[in-house]
Amino acid sequence: MAPDIGLEENDMKKSLRKKLSLSYMLVIMICVLLISLLTNFFLKRLFQDYVIQEHEIKNKAIVAAVNKQYSDDGKWNTDAIKNLGLDAIENGLFISIKDLSGKTIWDAETYNNSKCESVKNHLTITMETYFPKWKGVYTKSEYSIVNNSNKVGNIVIGYYGPFYYNDNDILYVKTLNKILICVGIASLCIALILGLLMAKGISKPILNVIDTAEMISKGNYSEKIEIKSDIKEIDKLTTTINNLGTSLYDQEELRKRLTRDISHELRTPLSTLQSHMEALIDGVWQPTTERLTSCHEEILRLKRLVDDLEKLAEYEGENLLLNKTKFNMGEVINNIIVNFQKQFLDKGVKLIFNDRDVAINADKDKIIQVMVNLISNALKYTEKGGKVEVDLLEDSQFVELSVKDTGVGISDLDLPYIFERFYRADESRNKLTGGAGIGLTITKSIIEAHDGIITVESKINEGSEFVIKIPKN
Repeated sequence: MAPDIGLEENDMKKSLRKKLSLSYMLVIMICVLLISLLTNFFLKRLFQDYVIQEHEIKNKAIVAAVNKQYSDDGKWNTDAIKNLGLDAIENGLFISIKDLSGKTIWDAETYNNSKCESVKNHLTITMETYFPKWKGVYTKSEYSIVNNSNKVGNIVIGYYGPFYYNDNDILYVKTLNKILICVGIASLCIALILGLLMAKGISKPILNVIDTAEMISKGNYSEKIEIKSDIKEIDKLTTTINNLGTSLYDQEELRKRLTRDISHELRTPLSTLQSHMEALIDGVWQPTTERLTSCHEEILRLKRLVDDLEKLAEYEGENLLLNKTKFNMGEVINNIIVNFQKQFLDKGVKLIFNDRDVAINADKDKIIQVMVNLISNALKYTEKGGKVEVDLLEDSQFVELSVKDTGVGISDLDLPYIFERFYRADESRNKLTGGAGIGLTITKSIIEAHDGIITVESKINEGSEFVIKIPKN
């Protein structure tokens, strides 16, 4: 049996929470490591300089103390010198004092050679253990012993140079490293906790988005993400998913309504034809000219519906061809107004056109179709005594055309969908006025093909205003 590649790939993938937590830990580890290395490097250099300076201070302190052990009568305080020498040995310093004649007053190695060698070995082992690259050399520094501005002898101080660490210095270095290790461990723990908390805060809303998207993919378009995020990108993602669900729900409702409307448009003429044909076949009716004409009208009605659908498919296609020519928009609209004058007079609706000459480069036939659709719609839904006003404006780049009526208006609920194919804001009203409900859809397609826009504002029982904006060239 072949392995499930999808499952294997999912097993190999890590969750966002785990990746973020590991990322935080990795960053902290790198930071702690760098801090430790830099701290050790710089502190070591500084501490070495400090040790060298301290060593020089100790040497001078020993010389000053020995100077005081020479009395004005030319005698040396050998007991005090011995004590100074023994203290110096404990600190890794080995002194040898001679007078001007070369006579040895006190010498550390002569006094206790085994103690001196023991201290030297201890220093060497300690330094080589903690500092493998340490290259210590036994060094001697000579100083003059002065009494009352007169030189009375010499002191030689032997030590391992250029520096060495005593037990206290080694303890300091160990403590520093322990502190750095503790800081590193504490930082990792804090990073893990913060990483888990932050990863949870990021992954939780994303998981909510995933769950909602899955519900939407199954057709549950009403599912919404209620949890808000303080992260800008995630908040935008949740808003987008919520809007997607709303949009899909609206499209689903439009699809259902489209199917219902098309069925209704087809059912009425087909039912009429069926009843007439059955009556003629059964001999109930005689095939008179009037009855055959009625059947023919229903057939024409079906044909008009099919023609409208074909026209809509053509205008909504990506390859809509425009036959652009330059013409006077004001003149074209004025001709359309003249053709509508009788219909407006018969219904008792006033038609006003603010005529002006405006040149435009567009598809003249399709612009005429747009204007006919808008003006005929305004006439349909404006009651007797109302008015329709057509206005034409222009600027350096665009031509703006508005058709405003004082008709029945469109509700806020229907307004966003009036350009959808077969959408009817008032089904009972449309049964009286006729039409398949695709005129505004075709109008919008034509305007967008010209790289223009069409907008509408409307209030119930106050009227509607359609505004078209088209580039002049």
